[in-house]
Amino acid sequence: MVNEPNEATEIVGGKVEKVEVSKHPEASIPVTELSLADIERRRSHPARWIAVIVGVLVAIVAPYWFGRTLAVNNTDAVVAALGGIDPRGIALVGWAVVVIAYVGLAMAVVVSPSWPWLIVFVLGLAAEQFVAGLSMLNLNFWYSTYVVYGDQSNLANAANLGILASAIGIAVYAVIFVGLLVIIKKTSPLNVLTKSWASFILYFVIEALALFVVLFGGLLTVV
Repeated sequence: MVNEPNEATEIVGGKVEKVEVSKHPEASIPVTELSLADIERRRSHPARWIAVIVGVLVAIVAPYWFGRTLAVNNTDAVVAALGGIDPRGIALVGWAVVVIAYVGLAMAVVVSPSWPWLIVFVLGLAAEQFVAGLSMLNLNFWYSTYVVYGDQSNLANAANLGILASAIGIAVYAVIFVGLLVIIKKTSPLNVLTKSWASFILYFVIEALALFVVLFGGLLTVV
């Protein structure tokens, strides 16, 4: 059997001509009775996402409860373990755990799907919650830390200030980044500021400034 050429009629230079076109490739998707929706559901791996959600909930609740329990029931041991550390170091730890959690979440979104970065996010979140529980972080932590730690409450307050500084840095970054997306046109040379690498640089600059304010702005001397 002779294969006939695959031709189509087109207008070329004002004339109607027959031109050869490539044949349609063979289907790469195997024949199946599953619908497209069924295939997408299988690719979505809902069990894995349920595991991630459960992991996030556990990372939020359990470490905070454990840290708070240590602070209330083993106050002397906590003060003995952390008493020799400079408040700036404590604030740095509180700031760092929030940054690690956010970077893990951001990278998991940018490099989606990226399970290693999701694990970093969950671990960073757990560490932040443990520090927050240990330092009695709440809406009125100044009173809570004094009741629990007494004269050593400056250490817990330093950790709380580090956490709050990083959280405020994230909020400021989000407002600036969204503002850039709205103001800068896609055809503008300044659109480079909205690229992922540029946005990460912007984020770390803002976070560094927030940490600088806490460490050297006089806040730790009044806690």
